[in-house]
Amino acid sequence: MSASAGRLFGVGVGPGDPELVTVKAQRVIGACDVVAYPEKRAGSSIARQAAAPWIAAGCQELALVYPVTTGETDHPEGYEGALRDFYDESAARIAAGLDAGLDIVFLCEGDPFFYGSYIYLHERLAERYATEVVPGVTAFSAAAAAAGTPLAKRDDVLVVAPGTLPPDVLAARLRDADAAVVMKLGRRFDGVRDAAAIAGVGERGVYVERASHEDERVAALDEVEGAVPYMSLVLVPTARSATAAAAAGAGAGAAGRGALAVVGLGPAGPVWLTPEASAALATADDLVGYGPYLDRVPQRAGQRRHASDNRVEMDRARHALELAAAGCSVAVVSSGDPGIFAMATAVLEAVESGNGQFQNVDLRVVPGLSAMHAAAARVGAPLGHDFAVISLSDQRKPWEVIERRLDAAGAADLALALYNPASRTRREQLVRAREVLLRHRAPDCPVVVARDVGGAGESISVSTLGGFDAEQVDMRTLLVVGSSTTRVISGAGGRTLVYTPRSYPS
Repeated sequence: MSASAGRLFGVGVGPGDPELVTVKAQRVIGACDVVAYPEKRAGSSIARQAAAPWIAAGCQELALVYPVTTGETDHPEGYEGALRDFYDESAARIAAGLDAGLDIVFLCEGDPFFYGSYIYLHERLAERYATEVVPGVTAFSAAAAAAGTPLAKRDDVLVVAPGTLPPDVLAARLRDADAAVVMKLGRRFDGVRDAAAIAGVGERGVYVERASHEDERVAALDEVEGAVPYMSLVLVPTARSATAAAAAGAGAGAAGRGALAVVGLGPAGPVWLTPEASAALATADDLVGYGPYLDRVPQRAGQRRHASDNRVEMDRARHALELAAAGCSVAVVSSGDPGIFAMATAVLEAVESGNGQFQNVDLRVVPGLSAMHAAAARVGAPLGHDFAVISLSDQRKPWEVIERRLDAAGAADLALALYNPASRTRREQLVRAREVLLRHRAPDCPVVVARDVGGAGESISVSTLGGFDAEQVDMRTLLVVGSSTTRVISGAGGRTLVYTPRSYPS
């Protein structure tokens, strides 16, 4: 950097109202030699208008005219190519002034480092010149203030996403968030509205147009029709804010129609929680489940928790349905996938035995990553061909049925995922299961022994049907038994990999 070169300031001037320009921004603008700003071809610049009261008389102005604003261009490399050339040329013009010893302010709507046009100049010039960034009020902050809508509080997760994302991708982001902001609407508005509907947040969406301007507009998302300007955004406030909760839940209790979601948490930890499951947990009034599973769900203000023992599934299911029938939004938590040896079946059994008591409950099952899929992924693809899933617990079905199914799966040469293989008091079943499978499998048939997958005590080992240590197996363990075609190979660093080929010998 040359000692004689000028300094470059990236100055945020807020969303457009001159009164929202910070004191520091006013001082920096008033003291500079050159004010640069982006400008449309029509000659208008929101950033210039916001800063106008503080631009000193005699200050040089450098208007940088966008070559394109809607994505339509005759540039041989399209929209991206046109903008790249624009910022290259703008950086060169600013650099010439800096080399002449001039201090230059680049005015940026909102905050310079938040979707700001200044970012592209900073990337091109910051390594060559002294720079300083002056933050500004963001558009979504002004929009929330205009709407009188709190966005997020306490431990809420706020997501800010561009409306240019494909609707299905945007919907996934909205489902995963407690609160959200979608910016850059314009011609993408219909897709944004569709994404909000898919994510189930459309009813609490708030549309804000030209926040802090004289022609500012605020409306419920569902009420907006027709074309909207680029300078507009959608707020999705937290469902736990007073105004949003009132708007979103006003009819539930009054209509007597509650909702119940049976939610799969995955095997362990938040990284395996799907966006859909996260959203269902975040918006529930009541959480019902086995205590250790409830402990995996973050505490949220206003939610009620109903913990119970793991051996009272039907009582838990009926309690959840009674809460929902009273008009509450309820989530029943289940480890792994709720439809695999878990709570979804218990809830449906309770519905059927309820003699019509729960017919008005809006019931849905939110899938989760299963323990068998997580365990299989740790070693490769042992379930890569046909496979069966069997629980070795004989608490709800007689051992004779389990043995008959093991024998049939073994004779059919299916790979097997074995749930509930053993407990402190139930050890004989696993020994007998091995004996049954050895009628059809060689002793060296691969077996994956997966314990506490994803948890702090995770242990994954690859053994054989004849050689695995049954004494090390408990209720937190899942076994994957290979078929006759399952193979064990070496991976990078000596890692053991297991897979079952997709093709079966003819």
